Amino acid sequence: MPARSAPPSGSDTGCTIRAFAPADWEAVWPVLRNEFRSGESHPHDPAIGIDEAHQAWIEAPQATFVAEDRGGVIVGTYLIKPNQPGLGAHVCNCGYIVAPEARGRGIGRAMCAHSLAEARRLGYRAMQYNLVVATNTGAKALWDRMGFSTVGRLPGAFRHPRHGFVDAFVMFRDLTE
Repeated sequence: MPARSAPPSGSDTGCTIRAFAPADWEAVWPVLRNEFRSGESHPHDPAIGIDEAHQAWIEAPQATFVAEDRGGVIVGTYLIKPNQPGLGAHVCNCGYIVAPEARGRGIGRAMCAHSLAEARRLGYRAMQYNLVVATNTGAKALWDRMGFSTVGRLPGAFRHPRHGFVDAFVMFRDLTE
C-alpha cells in the first residue's frame, strides 16, 4: 500500500492525499473522463481515450496523487511534473481535478497545499500553471489565495465549448521562500 500523508495542517476536508497506486485507476479514470469530456478547464481532447488519458495523467508525470474521502472514495487527483525539460526542470507544473460531487469541500485547496509541499520535497524551486482558463473563476481565485501570482494573460488561448475562445492565465509561485 502506498505511503499516506495527512491532510495539510488546518485542513477540515477529511480527505487523505496519497500516491497513486495502479489499483486506483478504475476510480481515477471516471474522474478524469468527466472533466476532460466537459472541455471546461483542461486542454485535453474531450474525446480522449482511456489509454491516452493513462499515459498523460499517470505515466508521463513525475508523480500522481489521489485524494480520498473518509470512506476511501477517490474524490480528486493531481499530477506533478517538470514544467520544462533540462534547464527549466527546476520549475514544476501540476494539474488538479476534483470529482463533481466533491467540489466545494476544500479538496482542491488540500491537493494544492499537498502539491506545494511535495514540490519542495522533490527539489523544485517554483511552481507554474501554464493555462488557468479565465472562465474557471473558482480555480483562479483558489490559486490567488494559495499565493500564486498571475504573470501573464494569454488572449484566446483556450477553446471553451460554450464560450468560444477565452483567455487563460499563466500563474507562478516561488517555492524557495
